Amino acid sequence: MSDKLSTIYDIAEKTGLSASTVARALSGRGYCSDKAKKKVLAAAKELDYFPHQAAKTLKNNITNKIMLCIPDIMNPYYFAMIKEVTDTLEYYNYNILLAYTMHSLKKELEILNSLKGHYVDGLIFGSFDYNPTLIKAIKDTGLPTVITSFYKNSEYQDFYDCAYVNQSLAALVATRHCIENGHTRIAFLGGDPKEQNTRERFEGYCKALEESGISLDNSLVINADFTREIAMHKFQQYIAKGGKCTAVMACNDLMAIGCMNACNNLGLQVPEDVSIVSLDNTEYCICTNPQLTSVDMMQGKVGVEAVRLVMDRILNKREYRKDVAFSPKIIKRESVKNLMLR
Repeated sequence: MSDKLSTIYDIAEKTGLSASTVARALSGRGYCSDKAKKKVLAAAKELDYFPHQAAKTLKNNITNKIMLCIPDIMNPYYFAMIKEVTDTLEYYNYNILLAYTMHSLKKELEILNSLKGHYVDGLIFGSFDYNPTLIKAIKDTGLPTVITSFYKNSEYQDFYDCAYVNQSLAALVATRHCIENGHTRIAFLGGDPKEQNTRERFEGYCKALEESGISLDNSLVINADFTREIAMHKFQQYIAKGGKCTAVMACNDLMAIGCMNACNNLGLQVPEDVSIVSLDNTEYCICTNPQLTSVDMMQGKVGVEAVRLVMDRILNKREYRKDVAFSPKIIKRESVKNLMLR
């Protein structure tokens, strides 16, 4: 797909509609209002947009299925991604197969090994920890593949694309928001420190502290596992042992909510006693009281772009790598207290 050709994303930007709505309007599949459809078709004509002919002519040796692998089926982070992948695949007349890898390298490798029979045409692969073993297994499937974080592997880098948000930058933005509101004792609530997701987010947390001249205090580092229950237990344990902080930077919304639950159990008020900021910006953020300040990790956009990239490899036989990065954006709500107003 030539970079000079107009895409559904150009139409989406021009019309102010989502890429999935544009895809439905152009394909005639799925619900789209008459008003939105007219708007899309007018923009498509103005932009000289033409659907990729290969999508209409491929007839042999295809399954019309793309597999999306995710490590945590209960994590709301993936809900928007699943929806946008599904909706965008409709444009290509493709369907989604969803695989749950249980946050387990063993399960990830089992699923990848099973795909060597080419039961799907392509793969979108989410993981908490990309590593050389996993990347080699992805390469060995022989499938067009997109991963949903950035990972550089010089040996196999042309065998997959990356659609992602800079996780380190997201954590830096979240931590910086706390600092800008006068907080200096900011706890880091993360997952397994050996895994890529937590490592990268911890790097952003440390960078934000460093740029503000705040020394890293390892007593403020709390390791959970990206679940609400364990985050609640770990934060309660931290406070029970005499831990002191005015703010918490949680690595996902579920852990932030677990931290809120812990505060409630301990008689602490958010944000009066403890401020909380998180990453992901799922709909859960507006279901809490107070509503949760969170960094938007652009999960839906990552899903749409992952489909575009994997279909580019399938339809155009592209064999070189492309990376597409989105910038995280903080969505300010009510969970961070401004200590400067004391």
